[in-house]
Amino acid sequence: MSKKIENLSFEESLNYLDSIIKELESNDITLEESLKKYEEGIAVARSNQKKLEEAELKIHKIKNQQTE
Repeated sequence: MSKKIENLSFEESLNYLDSIIKELESNDITLEESLKKYEEGIAVARSNQKKLEEAELKIHKIKNQQTE
């Protein structure tokens, strides 16, 4: 992955996470490679969670502005 995880769009990172899962399920990689991919997958999932939380916060701010 040439881009940093944080610089991927939410959709790009979901696709990347999907590719990591497919690699892990393929049984064509070593245990060491599997651990690296698992760690990378966790980082992508955490990044996505952060993006979702930020989007939710923006939605709450917009809703609060409309009710004021």
